[in-house]
Amino acid sequence: MTEPFTPPHRLPAWSVLENRANRLRSTRVAELFERDPSRFTTLSFGHRGLLLDLSKQSIDAPTLAALVDLAGQARLFDGIEALFAGEHLNFTEDRAALHMALRGACPAPPQDAATLAHSQQRMRAFAAALRSGTMTGASGKPIRLVVNLGIGGSDLGPRMTVQALLPAGPQATPEVRFVANIDRREFDEALADADPAGTLFIVSSKSFATAETLANAQAARSWLQAGLGAGCDPALHFAAVSNATDIAVAFGIAAERVFPLPEWVGGRYSVWSTIGLPLMIAIGESGFDAFLAGARAMDEHFRNAPPGENLPVLMGLTGLWNTDFLGIESLALLPYAHGLRSFAAWLQQLEMESNGKRCLRDGSASGVHTSPIVWGGVGTVGQHAFHQLFYQGTRRVALDFIVPVGADDACQRSLVENAFAQAAALMAGRSLDTALASLRAKGLAESEAARLAPHLACPGNQPSTTVLLPALDAFSLGQLMALYEHKVFVQGWIWGINSFDQYGVELGKEMARSLSAGARENHDASTAGLMAAAEAMRRPPDGS
Repeated sequence: MTEPFTPPHRLPAWSVLENRANRLRSTRVAELFERDPSRFTTLSFGHRGLLLDLSKQSIDAPTLAALVDLAGQARLFDGIEALFAGEHLNFTEDRAALHMALRGACPAPPQDAATLAHSQQRMRAFAAALRSGTMTGASGKPIRLVVNLGIGGSDLGPRMTVQALLPAGPQATPEVRFVANIDRREFDEALADADPAGTLFIVSSKSFATAETLANAQAARSWLQAGLGAGCDPALHFAAVSNATDIAVAFGIAAERVFPLPEWVGGRYSVWSTIGLPLMIAIGESGFDAFLAGARAMDEHFRNAPPGENLPVLMGLTGLWNTDFLGIESLALLPYAHGLRSFAAWLQQLEMESNGKRCLRDGSASGVHTSPIVWGGVGTVGQHAFHQLFYQGTRRVALDFIVPVGADDACQRSLVENAFAQAAALMAGRSLDTALASLRAKGLAESEAARLAPHLACPGNQPSTTVLLPALDAFSLGQLMALYEHKVFVQGWIWGINSFDQYGVELGKEMARSLSAGARENHDASTAGLMAAAEAMRRPPDGS
């Protein structure tokens, strides 16, 4: 899009929102409920079974209206259409960002449509052969273990979704494991009980040049050669997903086992593509189709729903409000489901790699904060670890509670109730007077109650969003992930940054390559000193 760009803080709605923030900054969310007991009705929004509750955010109706005005002034809705139309919104790399085409929400580029369809058909046939047990290795044994070798988007999305959707207990299909770290320990742990004759590796790398993934692929080849014995072809134990198909073939992977990845799919948006092969192997074709259908449902909602009912738009605007107007620097992801134990790691890449930038479309530096710091962990575990900071720390933290309702059994009910209780308690807090009264009711002497009461008081007023899912199934997970993908787009578009490149991470890679080359003299004194110290630690104690 070539229309003139205006930084967000220069749009008229920005000053309106600054005024709203001055009024609301000192207003407790609990007080907003007292003023308007119907907040839940007006600030919760549903689509295809998913519920988004914004009523515990530090926001009111005039502020939400001003945020929608900001989106309009930033021409967000033109941006959404441009995204789905395949315009080159990744303007630094001059390409589209069409991950929605992978789930059928918009057309793929005409020149890629036939190749994409053929690749998807081959992927489905490959997964079916593995699941049926008809695919064998070099010695004729069926493949019982699939190990995905990838990092970043080639690992986080597949790993998280397999963990979320694979049922507990023994599986009839091949087991799927993941190796991302160049630290050999992860590789060794993944293969500790593995039989080379029944193991297949998927090398997932868009460029087929990622250092960590190639190192693990080479280690896998050596492991296979040692375990299979002479005369057995390791090529029957490899597949690849890559945009660089010729390099994958040169590595020794059969062309019919290399599944192309379109260039217009960014790594952190790629689980919907052939990068999702491990997920299809784990849950089957019908499960994968339900996963795509859930995302497609959210895509269609994002494209067509009006601003005041549009879940990704409202979620994105609320997050922007917290970051830029309330000064909240951190977003904690709190899924109340063991299956979502890697959800925060997946979102860290999606959000911080997409929007952790300062350079605007016109090349100028952003005058406002962009991506928050994203972190978190499974809710019930976190309650016994880091929730203390939410209750009595010195910072406000924005919180996202992800709550699959699931089966009606005692444990699942307790899990859901814990999530609701945490959100309510962190909003309400506990006043000094309440703490004092509680201690008196326990029979403590007045002096002792007065001494302890400050330690029991909790400020509260922590803003939170709750995303309620009917179950942690493929359709709901697809919806949830697409909700967050589009939320990230909303924020990046309004901030005026490119959410689809990641040039910053290249600097560290360049530095690592120069260190590997031994160019110690070209680095700062600290780095040179650390290299020397590490080298000394590698030498035997006797100095030989």
